[in-house]
Amino acid sequence: MTQQEVDPGQSLADITPERMTELSKNTFTDLIGLEFTEVTPDIVRGELTVGPQLLQMAGIVNGGVYCTIVETLASIGGGVWYDAQGNRGTVVGVNNNTDFLRAVSAGKVFGESTPLHRGRLQQLWQVVLTNDEGRTVARGQVRLQNLPARD
Repeated sequence: MTQQEVDPGQSLADITPERMTELSKNTFTDLIGLEFTEVTPDIVRGELTVGPQLLQMAGIVNGGVYCTIVETLASIGGGVWYDAQGNRGTVVGVNNNTDFLRAVSAGKVFGESTPLHRGRLQQLWQVVLTNDEGRTVARGQVRLQNLPARD
C-alpha cells in the first residue's frame, strides 16, 4: 500500500477500516476474504470467514492463509505508522515467521497485529490469530523494511 493509492490529502494514519477493505478489492487479501475492523498506527485488526476455498485437502485452513493474514496485518500497521511519522515512502516485508498452533475448519479467524519494534530502517510486528472461541490458532512476526520515497 503506497500513499499514492490513498485519496489525495489523506494520510494513511487517518485511514478507516472500511476504506482499507475497499482499497484491498481485487487483491489477494480480497480473494481470501480478509476484512479490516481496526486500523491505527499502533494496532491493526481483521477477520475472515472460513470457507471451503481456504481449506487444504485435510479439511483445515491452509497455512498459507495464516501467513497471508500475518503479513497483511503487519504490513498495513507498519505502513500506517511510517506515514504517521511524516515519512514519504512505503514498507515491505522482508521476513515472515508464522507458527501454526491449532487447526480450524469452520467459523471465523480474527487477527491482531501490534508492533514490537519500530525504528528508522526496520520494524518488527507481532500478529496473533484466534478462532471463534478466542483460542490462539497461529502467531507470527513480520520484519518490515522502511523504504523512503525516491525523489
